[in-house]
This record gives sequence, C-alpha cells and structure tokens, in this order.
Amino acid sequence: MQLKNATVLITGGASGLGEATARLFVKQGAKIAILDLNGAAGKNLENEFPGNIKFIKTDVSSEVAVQAAIDLILELFQKIDIAINCAGIAPARKTVGKVDGIYGPHSLEVFEKTIKVNLIGTFNVIRLAAFAMEKNMPNEEGERGLIINTASVAAYDGQMGQVAYAASKGGIVSMTLPVARDLAKSGIRVMTIAPGLFETPLMLGLPEEARLSLGQQVPFPSRLGRPSEYALLAKAIVENPMLNGEVIRLDGAIRMAPR
Repeated sequence: MQLKNATVLITGGASGLGEATARLFVKQGAKIAILDLNGAAGKNLENEFPGNIKFIKTDVSSEVAVQAAIDLILELFQKIDIAINCAGIAPARKTVGKVDGIYGPHSLEVFEKTIKVNLIGTFNVIRLAAFAMEKNMPNEEGERGLIINTASVAAYDGQMGQVAYAASKGGIVSMTLPVARDLAKSGIRVMTIAPGLFETPLMLGLPEEARLSLGQQVPFPSRLGRPSEYALLAKAIVENPMLNGEVIRLDGAIRMAPR
C-alpha cells in the first residue's frame, strides 16, 4: 500500500505519536482525518495543512461519534484506506494504595474509563473503519485497507500503578491476531505497535532530570523514543504487505522494572 493519495484516519492525531504520524504521512501525499478531543491542537494542524488535514472532534469510545466521523470522512474523501489508533489515557493507580492522601482500593471508575477509552475505543474504530474499508477496490496485492493500533510495553511488563493501563494495552495486543484473521478475507491488514518510553505529552510534563533518568534505562539508544520514530515504523508497515497480525515492540530493548 502506498501513502500517496491514501486517506488516513488517525485517532489521537492532534499530539504526540499521532501528530508525528499525521505530519509524515501528509508529506508522503496522504489526506489525513484526525479524530481527537483536543480541539485547539487539532484545529492548528488543520490550519497548518489546509485541504490535507481535517480535524473532527471525536470521543473514540462513542459509537455515534465515531460513526459520524467516518461518515464525514467518506463524504469529504470518498474512502478510508488506513486507520491508526493512537488515542489513549494513562492514569496511575495501584490496586490498593493512596490517592490524594487517602488509602483505599483502586477506583473502579478509573479502571473502567481506561478500558473504555484505550481498549473499547480502539475496537470501536477498528470495527467501523473496517466496515468502510471493505467497500474499497483492492490494489494489486489484494489489499483494501490497513489498521495500525497502539499498545505499549506495559502490556508485557506493566509497572506498579499501571494495572488499568496495562490491562487496556494487553487487550489491544491480544486482539491483534484474531482481528487480522477476521479481516483477512477482506484484504484488510491489522498490526499493532507497542512503544516503550517516548517523548509524548505525558512524558514532556515530567522534569528534565526525570526524563533523562528514564531515557538512560533504555539499553540502546539510551534516550526516550521520538514520535517521529513511531511514524517511521507506521510508514514501514503501510509499505510492507506481508506485515499482518503482529505486534512490534518499539522500545530500544527496554524491559520495564517493577517501579
């Protein structure tokens, strides 16, 4: 699959990994639809790339909102070739521990919200985008579409306080192969990227000393990953039709410690 003249849906595309991917893909000739709740950042990108990026304020966990966004994309661009799921949240809570000085069990509401946004939101976009992709004409390889999800190394070695986040990302890892098998007959590939420690808005909120310390935990290169490196892997997945049903760790060989 080629990016030139492709229509790409990117959730969480207003910042971080999604924004970097949108910027790279636009330069390759793609049209981008960004689904995000960050209205200011999304509009800035739309204004920066008029006609090539469309921002649609969307809650990925809402069936109605995502379907409306897809309907608008089809109206504007007539098709969806690629869907990339980058939207997510990462609350820090222990199974039993202190929050704001109060000791108690993990908030069920916080756990449910994390699963709803990260896991259910990802699947919501997968199923609705795939349904639209099935109507595409296949290319010379028989491809009608591609879906790239974003998990995390926390799916494999989640740290203390990451139980909700790790569970949500583990679900994304686990559904990658069965969804790829489900959609194989339609010529739609499904891949997942599991980033390690990256320079996302969450990390950039930490003091510089803390960021440097985290980066030094990465065997090589000993630094935080750059969003542009996620985008480069997404581009490689687009261009290689044999990549399907797999999760790729993008982490500099790190294995996270318990804390």
